[in-house]
Amino acid sequence: MTEMTLNGVLKLMACQVDIPPMTTAEERNKHLESLSFRVCEKLSKEKVDVVVLPELSSIEYSREAFASLAELAEPTEGSSFHTWRAVAMEYKTHVVYGFARRDDSGNCYISIGVVNPQGELVGYYDKLHLAQYGASMEKEYFSRGNHLSVFEVNGFRLAPIICYDIRIPELSRTLAVAYQVDVILHCGAYYRDRSFHTWHDFALTRAIENQCYLLSLNRAGKSYGNSLFCRPWHDETMEPETFCEHGEDIRVVELSKAELDDVRTTYSFLADRLGAYELLRVND
Repeated sequence: MTEMTLNGVLKLMACQVDIPPMTTAEERNKHLESLSFRVCEKLSKEKVDVVVLPELSSIEYSREAFASLAELAEPTEGSSFHTWRAVAMEYKTHVVYGFARRDDSGNCYISIGVVNPQGELVGYYDKLHLAQYGASMEKEYFSRGNHLSVFEVNGFRLAPIICYDIRIPELSRTLAVAYQVDVILHCGAYYRDRSFHTWHDFALTRAIENQCYLLSLNRAGKSYGNSLFCRPWHDETMEPETFCEHGEDIRVVELSKAELDDVRTTYSFLADRLGAYELLRVND
């Protein structure tokens, strides 16, 4: 058992990174090589337990890229898996990465893969709720997923969700209550359209109401940025951590079991939920 485990601490490296335009597998793989190099530069200077990348971190989020899914989508253990597997094994860390997944029937999904320090794929999550408004056009190209995914690191239970998923409260509540998740990894591609302003409100609410850590990670770029790290409680003495407005921003955040325990003990509203809420029918 490591000292980090004994101390009940988890270190996450959150990567708000640029994704270039692409329409071919060759361009995708060139991007993966460049991105993994930048991540490895950071990992060579600081050991972390989990590296987290944004939604579809392997490909551009655009109609041009989505129209090229025949080239860009990949099997579960495709180019993205092999790229991040090598990083996970070299630096003894978990890597959570986004990619366009294609199944054996040819259906495509917006997916998150998780690879462990032994180079094993410990799980994957296909986006459950597809966005189709503003700059989003996901229902035209992708199928929705049908399962959740939870994994453990240093005694913490973590679960990925993707972008629009944050706006459906039942998903985060199910993860927190039914599966005792401590950390929600919310990987997004939040474009600065009309819905951008409300994104942080949803992320902050999901963290506080479920008394968990929540990393809401966007990609970098002129139309993206402003990732957010939320603690299970915030007030005037401790505020959420906001990332760079537009540029690449790879930073390490630290989570602790002691903080989770303190919040859940001090503020008991999650434990105080009733089993059911029923309407009084006065005329029955």
